[in-house]
Amino acid sequence: MDTLQQKEQTLKEYLQGLGSVVVAFSSGVDSTFLLKMAHDVLGDRAIAVTAQSCSFPQRELEEARAFCQAEKIRHIIVESEELSIEGFRHNPNNRCYLCKRELFTKIWEIARKEDISYVVEGSNLDDNGDYRPGLQAVAELGVKSPLREAGMNKEEIRRLSRELGLATWDKQSFACLSSRFVYGEEITEEKLSMVDKAEQRLLDLGFHQVRVRIHGKLARIEILPSEFGKILEKDVAGRLDQYFRELGFLYVTLDLGGYQMGSMNKTL
Repeated sequence: MDTLQQKEQTLKEYLQGLGSVVVAFSSGVDSTFLLKMAHDVLGDRAIAVTAQSCSFPQRELEEARAFCQAEKIRHIIVESEELSIEGFRHNPNNRCYLCKRELFTKIWEIARKEDISYVVEGSNLDDNGDYRPGLQAVAELGVKSPLREAGMNKEEIRRLSRELGLATWDKQSFACLSSRFVYGEEITEEKLSMVDKAEQRLLDLGFHQVRVRIHGKLARIEILPSEFGKILEKDVAGRLDQYFRELGFLYVTLDLGGYQMGSMNKTL
C-alpha cells in the first residue's frame, strides 16, 4: 500500500470512528471529496449542509444540489447571510472568523436536531500555510477536519477525486466572494454582485483559475500566468474591459503576478 492509499484508509477509519457527520459542503474540490468519502463510509449517517448567501455564487449552489441529488445524499440548505453579522460589512481582518463562527453555529444546530454526532469541514494541510482566521472558529466550536487529520494536501485530494470519478478533481479553487475585498473596504451586495459577474465572465471565456479583486472602483484580475496571452488578445481584452465597466468598475487591470491564493493577506 503506497502513502496515498494509506492516507485514504486513515481517512475512512477516522470517519468510521465519528459514527455520524454533517459535512459543511460548498461543492468545492475538498468538501466534495470529503462528502463522497463520508457518505461511502457512513451512508445515511452522513448529510450535507450548504450555506446560501450573497457571497456564495449561484453556480456553486446549483452544483452542490446536483451532486447530492446524483449521489442520493440528504442535502440541507441553510440561510447564512454574512452581511447581517455585526461588523462584517466593514471587512475587518478577522472577517472569516466572524463568518465561520456564525455558519458553524447554525450547522451545529442542524446536527443536534438530526441527532448527528459531529460537524466536519474540508480544510487540508495546505490551508495551514495561509492566514486562515476561520480555522479558529473551527477549533472553538469543535468542528472536525478529517482531511487534515489524514494528512492530505490539495494535490492528493485531486488525485483521489480523479480516481473516484469526481468531476471536481480539476475544478478551480474557490473562496467566498468576500475574500476579493481589500481589508477595511466596505462589503456590499452591489460590489459582491459585480465581482461574481466579472468572475463568471472570465470562466465563461475558458479561463481556469480566476479571481477579480476589488479595490474601490478598480478591478484587479488574477489568472494563471500561462493564460496571460489569451486575455491580452485584442478582442478578449477589449470585450472584458467594456463588460467590467458596464458592471461599475472604472479601471480594469491584470495582476502580472498571476493567480495567488489569499493575495489580499499580503497587507496584514
